[in-house]
Amino acid sequence: MSAQPVNPNIPPDHVGIEIDGRPLVVPKGTMIVQAADRAGIPVPRFCYHEKLSIAANCRMCLVEVEKSPKTVPACATPVNDGMKVFTRSEKALKSQRGVMEFLLINHPLDCPVCDQGGECELQDTSLGYGRAYSRFVEQKRVVPDEDIGPLVATEMTRCIQCTRCIRFTAEIAGTCELGGMYRGENLQIGTYDGKPLTTELSGNVVDVCPVGALTNRVFRFRARPWELIARESLGYHDPMGSNLYLHMHRNQVVRVVPRDNEAVNECWLSDRDRYSHQGLYSDDRALQPLKKVGDTWQEVSWNEALASAVGILRQHRGDDLGVLVHPATSNEEGILLAKLAEGLGTGNLDHRIQNRDFSDGAVAEPFALPLADIEQADVVVLVGAQLRHELPLLHARLRKAQRKHNTRIHVLNPVDFDFTFELAGKHIVPPSRFAEVLASAGLRDALKGAVRPVVIVGGIAENHPQAASIRAAVRDFAAAANAALCRIPQGANAVGLARSGVLPRVRDVAGMLRERRAAYVLYGIEPSLDFADTAGALKALKTARVVAFSHYACASTRDVADVILPIGALPEIEATLTNLDGRDQSARAGGTLPGSVRDGWRVLRALGGELELPEFEFNDLSAVRAMLKNVSRVEPSKGAAPAASGEGLELAVAPGIYRTDAIVRRAAALQAHPLNRAPGIVMNPEDAAAAGIEAGKMVKVSSGAGVATLPVRLDTRIARNVVWVESGHGATSPLGGGWVKVVNA
Repeated sequence: MSAQPVNPNIPPDHVGIEIDGRPLVVPKGTMIVQAADRAGIPVPRFCYHEKLSIAANCRMCLVEVEKSPKTVPACATPVNDGMKVFTRSEKALKSQRGVMEFLLINHPLDCPVCDQGGECELQDTSLGYGRAYSRFVEQKRVVPDEDIGPLVATEMTRCIQCTRCIRFTAEIAGTCELGGMYRGENLQIGTYDGKPLTTELSGNVVDVCPVGALTNRVFRFRARPWELIARESLGYHDPMGSNLYLHMHRNQVVRVVPRDNEAVNECWLSDRDRYSHQGLYSDDRALQPLKKVGDTWQEVSWNEALASAVGILRQHRGDDLGVLVHPATSNEEGILLAKLAEGLGTGNLDHRIQNRDFSDGAVAEPFALPLADIEQADVVVLVGAQLRHELPLLHARLRKAQRKHNTRIHVLNPVDFDFTFELAGKHIVPPSRFAEVLASAGLRDALKGAVRPVVIVGGIAENHPQAASIRAAVRDFAAAANAALCRIPQGANAVGLARSGVLPRVRDVAGMLRERRAAYVLYGIEPSLDFADTAGALKALKTARVVAFSHYACASTRDVADVILPIGALPEIEATLTNLDGRDQSARAGGTLPGSVRDGWRVLRALGGELELPEFEFNDLSAVRAMLKNVSRVEPSKGAAPAASGEGLELAVAPGIYRTDAIVRRAAALQAHPLNRAPGIVMNPEDAAAAGIEAGKMVKVSSGAGVATLPVRLDTRIARNVVWVESGHGATSPLGGGWVKVVNA
C-alpha cells in the first residue's frame, strides 16, 4: 500500500479540520468546542467550562459533523483529520433549539425579578435559540432552597443541572461539598448534609453558574448589572495580588469579580478578596481628620490636622521618631514614606510588623519560580504553612499540579492542617524543631531524584521567634536539592515595600518598640491587632506622640494617636502593588473616597510640603512613580535575636483566614463564615491531660508578652508540646509569640 501524502502545512500532532467552511489546524485530542473557541466561532453551551472536566450533560452544544447520522456534543467530541463541522446548519440549529425548549420546561418565568437578569447565560442564549412561547402547559416543578452559608444564596428552582458547581467544588476547591441527589426529573443539586459551604473559594460557584441558581448573597438585589461601573483592581489581602474587577454602584463598591490572568489567579478568586469590600463601609471608618484635645477627639479641617502632625514631627525628628507601615501599603505610598523618614533624619522605618526575628535582616523576596510554573513541579515541600488560609489560590494550584502531574507534596508543620490534596509525607513537630527536621535524612530523601523540586515557606516559619535559623536551614535544604525556594511574603505588598526602601537603617519594628521612641508615624495599622507583639506595641505607642494615617478611627487607634489622618483603601485609590512573583500590577480607583478621606500619597505630599522636605514638590502620581524607578536597594539593619527557647509549651501562631487585616475583620459576611473560628487555643490531648485541662474549659495562657483567658480545644493533630493560636483576635493579641504556660482559669 502506498504511503499517504503528508500536508507540510500541518505540524506534527495536529490535524486539519473545517468548521462552518473555515479551515483550521488544531492539536490532536482537541474537542470541537475548543477548536471553535480558538477560531472565534460561537457554539452555545451551559455545562462546558474550560477549567472543569467535561460533563456533556446539557447537550446545548450539539453540532452537525459530516457523515455523522446525528448531531454530536461539541464539548465531548474530539477532532479528527479532515473532519467537517457545521454549527449553524439546519440540523444543528434544530437540535440546539430542541435542547433549549427542554431546558426551559421547568425553568421559572421570573426574569424581571431574577437577580441574575442581565448577565444570565440562559437568558442570553434563549434569545437566539428559544421559542416565542412554550408548548408545555404542565405545572413546573419547585425545588426547595438550601442555606449554604453567608456568601452564596440559592434559588434552586432555576437550576438546569449543568453540574458546573459540583465539578468546581470537587476538582478545583477539592472539598466535594455539592452533588446531585435523586434521579431523572427529580434530580437536585445540594450539599447532602445541609451544612454551609466551608471552602475558602465558595464564591466561584456563583461565577460558574450559568443561571441564577447560585448568586452572590452580599450583592443580591443591590443593583442591576447594567447599572454597575467596572474598574480593574487587585486583591490586597495576600501577596498573590489576584486580578479582579470592582463593580461600583452609586460610587460604592458593591461587588467584586475575578479578572482573568493565567499567570496569577487564572479565572478564580478567593472569598477573602471577593467579599472584603463590605469592610470599607464599617461604622468606624475614619471619614474626617481627627485631633485629640485633652481626652476628647474633635473633627478638624485638613489644614488643622496637618498643622498638628507637622508640629509633632518637627519636635521629634531624627532618632526620636519611628515610622511603622502596614505591609499592604502601595508602592507609591511606600516610596513617599521612605522619603519622609529620610527627610526627617530617621533610620527607624519598617513594614515587617508581623515578624519576630530580625537577626538575619531577612526581607520579602519574589518566588524563585513563577506561580504558573509551580504547577509543573514534581516535588513540593511546604514548611510552616497553613496554605489554604494563607494563599488559597496557591493551594488550589498545588491541587491542580497533583491532579495533572502527580506532584508529590510533603509538609513540615506544627499542626496537621487540612489540605485538599494527598500528602506524600508529613512531619508534625514544634516550629523550634523545623531546622532539625530540615537537616535530617528523612525529609531530604523526599527530594531525591526530583527534577523540578520546590520549597515553599509560610508565615508560621517566617514569623517564628527562631525564624532566622529556620530560614538558614531552608536555604541549605533547597540548595542541596537544587530546589526553587519560594518564601511567602508576609504582606500583600511586602516585596514592593522592600524594593521601595521601607526598611530600617537603624531600628527595625522590634527595636522601635523595645527602645521606645518619643514619636511614631503609623501608616494603615490597627494597633491592637496588626502587630506581632501587640502588648509591646501598645505600651510604646501610649507613651509617645503618634501621627496615625488610618482607614479607621477604631478604639485602639484613638487610644494611642494624637491626630488621625483618614486615607483611602486600595479599592478607592490608584496604586501599584508588587506580588510574590515580583510582578508590578496596577489598580484603578474604584469607589469614591468617603467623607473627607484623601489618597494616602496626597496626604504624604501635603505633609512633606508643610515640613519643607526635599523631593516633595511634585503635583501628580506620575512624579511619584518616577521616583520608584530610581530607588536604590536598602540593606536593612539586623536586630537582636529573640530568646532561643523558653519554659512551657511552644506557641505556634498564624492569622485566622478572615482576621488578616482591618478591612477583612470588618466584612460581616466573612466573619459569619464557618472558617472564621472564635478565639481560643488548641492543644494536644496528652499535653492537656498532663496539665489537668479539659476540653471547652477556660484557661489562662501567659507568655512573656501578656496573659489571655481563652477556651481550650483538644485536637490530636497538634504536635506535642505545642499550643496553636490564631491571631487577629483581640482575645489572643496579648500573647505575642514564643512559649506559654497554660493553667485552668
